[in-house]
Order: sequence, then C-alpha cells, then structure tokens
Amino acid sequence: MSDEQATRLRRFTAQRGCDTMLSGVRPASVREQLAALDQVAGDDLPDLYGEGGPVAELELRVAELLGAEAAAFFPSGTMAQQVAMRHGAELTGRAGVGLHPLSHPLTHERDAYALLAGVRAVRTTSAPRNPTADEVAALDEPIGTLFLELPLRDAGFVLPTWDELVAVVAAARAGGARVHFDGARLWESSVHLGYSPAEIAALADSTYVSFYKSLGGISGAALAGDAELIRYARAWRHRYGGTLFQQWPAALAALAGLTRELPRLPGYVVHARVVAEALAALPGARVYPAPPHTHQFRFWLPYPAAVLDAANLALAEEERAWFVGGWRDTEVPGLALAEVTVAGPAQELDAVAVADLAARFLRRVQAN
Repeated sequence: MSDEQATRLRRFTAQRGCDTMLSGVRPASVREQLAALDQVAGDDLPDLYGEGGPVAELELRVAELLGAEAAAFFPSGTMAQQVAMRHGAELTGRAGVGLHPLSHPLTHERDAYALLAGVRAVRTTSAPRNPTADEVAALDEPIGTLFLELPLRDAGFVLPTWDELVAVVAAARAGGARVHFDGARLWESSVHLGYSPAEIAALADSTYVSFYKSLGGISGAALAGDAELIRYARAWRHRYGGTLFQQWPAALAALAGLTRELPRLPGYVVHARVVAEALAALPGARVYPAPPHTHQFRFWLPYPAAVLDAANLALAEEERAWFVGGWRDTEVPGLALAEVTVAGPAQELDAVAVADLAARFLRRVQAN
C-alpha cells in the first residue's frame, strides 16, 4: 500500500467513526452502498447499453425535474459537457465557447474541450464570478455557446442574482450564441436564485446535472434539453465510449438521491449560513461568500494546511468529531483554505455547538 493509499484509508476510517461532523457526510463502505441500492431496486430488467431499466427511469425523472423534453444519462459530467459544446459549435458554425478561466473545462479536464470537442475557449471575464451581460456583449469574437457554471465552484461556489442570470442569457442570445448551464450543483442553487431547477434550466438550451456531488450518488450525470440535442447526445455518447453495457448501480443511486437528498438541500443551504457565521467569528478566520450562496463555501484560517489537516484527523480519531478537512496552502504563507460542505450531519449542530467544536479543533492546532 502506498503512502497516499494509507493516508486515504486512515482518513476514511476516522470519518466513519465520528459521531459529530461539521463538513461533509460519513463515507459509506462498499457493503453499505450495495445494501442501499437493494432498498431501491425493483424487479425490472436492468438497462442494456443505456436503454431501459433504471437508466431510462432516471432520464425521465430528470427531464421532468428540469422541465426538459428529454435527458440522457452519461457516466461523467465531463463527457456530457463535451457533447453540449460540440453541438453548439455545429449548430451555429462557431467554434468559440464562452468560458470562465475558473470553469471546470479550463481547470479540471486537461484541455479536453479543445482536443476532443474541437472547440476554442473564449474567456468571458477575469473576475471571480460568472460574466455579466455587458461583458458577454463586449466579447471581441463570436461564440457558439456561452458556458455558465452555476455555482462557480472555484470562485467560492458563487452565483449571480436571478436578474443578472436572465440578463447574461439574453446578451448571449442577442449575439447569436446558445447557452449551456454547468449545473453540477444546480439542485442547491435554487434557494439563492429564488426559482426552481426547472425555471432555471428553462433559460438555457442545455443543462448538465450531477448525481454524486450533492445527491450522494455513486457517479454519473445527465444532459437535458430538447429532443434534437438528446438524439445528438446519444450518438456522441456512443462515440466517446460512454454507452456502457449496464449502469444500473449508478442510476439506482441517483434515483435514491433524487428521492431522499434533493428535498433536504434547501435546508442545508439555510443552515450553511448559520455555520458560516459561526466560523467567521474565529480568530483570523474568513468565509466567502458571506452569507454562502449554496450549502458550500470557502473557509480560511491563518495556519499551514498540514497543521490543520493533522489537527482535524487527531480530533476525529481521539474525540470522534470531524471539523473540516482537505486544507490547502494559499499564495499567502501561513494561510490555508478549505471548502466546507454543510449537509445532514451539520444540521445537528447549532451555532453554539459549531463554536464549541471549532474551539476543540483550534486547541489542537495551537498545541502543534
């Protein structure tokens, strides 16, 4: 076992043993995940190369939730969005895609948009937020698709206002572009925007949603839009190698997430504001955005990342309490950043309990 694998196993074991958890959820073992699938599995035939079974049921459910004509299941969001960008380029005859420098295709996909989809990035803004209508209208070259990540994760899970979103979509269309929403976290964005997922998705030509980032699924994504897009998506999914023999485990887990976790997300967003306010009161701490736009936000503390991770792991192993993990150093020496995810376990903690847990954590940090 490598050092990296050993560290991961230690963290997994520590998290599973915690009675208290501020950020994230307790990870499930393979056996537990299989048992959960058994609870939602019916007696129908499994899917076969993307047809029928739980996959078809999931596609219908997503199309209904997003108010779309149809939806196609994909093994990953990266693949789904390659298809959406390619489709926009072919329909409009424009290879340019309006992308934020912090968007997922530019930061996490190893240039797949250019190498596989054959499109070209046109950066929309350098500000740590989605572009404005004026910025899109002022682009100095035409784009076939405006790509908007809702929320923009690497800027701090930030969202525009509803009026700003409507305006930027209108600006894109006025310039002859299609609009695609990277909705990996669209489900929880409805609280800040004040509209349902279907009303949000209705603004775009295509929308991608994830089944594991907030819904607790195993993996997988869906691309939703009109029937023409989904016919195209199924053809290109096959070419990309995404039409797998059977995908019922991922589809069942996604269906379970839509049933169990989706209704809880608005409550997580509301409670994230309580948690963020309590954390912001710690010495030298900062949270952003304040208040959070979703149930996730960024959190800084004035210590090295290694010290913070070590203190968090010790707290978990010795006191069965998980504060915040996954710290990374910033460009400012001695200042580290983490992403906080407020989910079911955190709802058990009011502001006083959050402050108490933070104090226990900081005592360990300061002892190092």
